[in-house]
Amino acid sequence: MASASLPIPQQRRKHLTIVLLLASLALLAIAPLFLYPVFLMKLLCFGLFAAALNLVLGYGGMVAFGHATFFGGAAYITAHALKVWGFGAGSGLMIGVAFALVTGFLMGIIAIRRQGFYFAMTTLALSQMAYFAFFQAPFTNAEDGIQRVPRPDFLGIVSLSDNLSLYYFVLAVFLLGMAVIWRVIHSPFGASLTAIRENEPRALSLGYHTNRYKLTVFVISAGLSGLAGSLKVLVFQIATLTDVAWQMSGEVILMTLLGGVGTFLGPVIGAALVLTIQNYMASTAIPVSIFIGLAFITCVMLFRKGIVGEIIAILPSASSSGSDRRKLEP
Repeated sequence: MASASLPIPQQRRKHLTIVLLLASLALLAIAPLFLYPVFLMKLLCFGLFAAALNLVLGYGGMVAFGHATFFGGAAYITAHALKVWGFGAGSGLMIGVAFALVTGFLMGIIAIRRQGFYFAMTTLALSQMAYFAFFQAPFTNAEDGIQRVPRPDFLGIVSLSDNLSLYYFVLAVFLLGMAVIWRVIHSPFGASLTAIRENEPRALSLGYHTNRYKLTVFVISAGLSGLAGSLKVLVFQIATLTDVAWQMSGEVILMTLLGGVGTFLGPVIGAALVLTIQNYMASTAIPVSIFIGLAFITCVMLFRKGIVGEIIAILPSASSSGSDRRKLEP
């Protein structure tokens, strides 16, 4: 009988994953009925941004401090395309993503030649150069930014002027971006990327062109970050220097660390936590940064792997203990 009983069947875990996914989709669908749609859209934008960074940080093992360039740069380009060039919503998003892809490729070619601390400082230096370029560019309007960005119809059919309709559009794009991230992670490319992260010299000895893998994931992450920034422009109808400042890169790294580096949903949970603290604690006399700092200290002390990372770490131990008990049964 011991051989007949399977230790934690994979089918049960698969069914549980499907149930949780359907429940999450249902929750996202009805969320605007209970919460402010603009806050939810901000959460989706930064959740996608953090998940995009996690491709480089969690799965590529590269600490990048320059992703604000892709996020804010795409926001500027999309805002200019919508307001000045008169493009539609879909075209504006694609132009912003294209800019992020090209910028990510150029920055990645330079940065991936270094590793560890030097890679982080290289991305930070390049990001600061981009920041001053946007500050000096005439179309960005310096500190004023690009304001009153219109919300054109998507494909001339779907109106995005209403917050509720815009929410479901942002949700659809968010799910598309997360699907791309899921596919990248659960592909042979993702497995090779994990191997490079764990032991790059050994991957090199096996014949992998590690720099090509790192450059590819860097560009994919940049494009998804640009998509998040372009969506943010549609939501708030403004693009500012705050979006391209190095503090934005640090904030999204914090979101990823709080949620769980190297987990699929961890960065989204971390973004939700940080934005919730910023939103609901802003009216208090205590600075918001103190609340965020306390949350980070708590996570470091109690959840070393992040919120989602600790939950994932607990589940296998509970499952293995249950399987051990079943093996002892006659």
